[in-house]
Amino acid sequence: MRYHRFGATRHEVPVIGQGTWYIDTGIPDRAIAAIRRGLDLGMTHIDTAEMYGSGDAEELVGRATAGRRYEIFLVSKVLPENASIEGTVAACERSLYRLRTDRLDCYLLHWRGPHPLEDTIAGFETLQRDGKILSWGVSNFDVGDLDELWSIVGPARIACNQVLYHLRERSIEHAVLPWCERHGVSVVGYSPFGHAGAFPGPHTSAGRVLSAIAAKHDATPRQVALAFLVRRPSLFTIPKASSPEHVEENAGAGDLRLNGRELAMIDEAFPIGIRQRLPVL
Repeated sequence: MRYHRFGATRHEVPVIGQGTWYIDTGIPDRAIAAIRRGLDLGMTHIDTAEMYGSGDAEELVGRATAGRRYEIFLVSKVLPENASIEGTVAACERSLYRLRTDRLDCYLLHWRGPHPLEDTIAGFETLQRDGKILSWGVSNFDVGDLDELWSIVGPARIACNQVLYHLRERSIEHAVLPWCERHGVSVVGYSPFGHAGAFPGPHTSAGRVLSAIAAKHDATPRQVALAFLVRRPSLFTIPKASSPEHVEENAGAGDLRLNGRELAMIDEAFPIGIRQRLPVL
């Protein structure tokens, strides 16, 4: 498993992590087994949020990581409607309770909402001072949002920006990714396979490109896709896996390196397209 430096933190974090969006909708014991298998394979970056299953996903993560907290880079998120100064602190404390831990390695604002960024940041600073979070970042921030945030906090404060990023949705490469790289902010891509049924099949032209590259590496097309999405030092990805078998496939991308020709083939098969604003959740 490869590691990259995680933004403004001093942590080296696995490039392939574990997302937990909708993990609460499956069989709990199977989801817990998947998370634990991921930890065994070095996927120690676990991402969750108070929104996921209204806290149920956090509870599952807490059960899955019991006794192994020291291994994990644990991330959760505050909903924008809770992101006042006091609301941020209270939301984090609820998340810590559900996660059965005394701290988060990183805490994110899930997306922009009604509360001023200054208030959310003040909540983050209170949590940092009290040792309840070790770093903080944002999610679904476009360049204008990032500029505003930077004008408030300055350098070496923002750990990451978590955004939608998969082969058929590469619009962050126009401006968001360059901005983050200039400012030392990591980019964590969620939904790396797209929405259900969106991953290119083996009989499509783009799918055949992935399959051809995969065959040369004794890999799978999904592993090739993940390797492309973490090809730069600023990039991480957090695929969800609801079974140990699926998580094993994801982990197999952790040490897969694509050469320049292969990256160019994928780039041609999945063009960036026009710039679009990030989705507002």
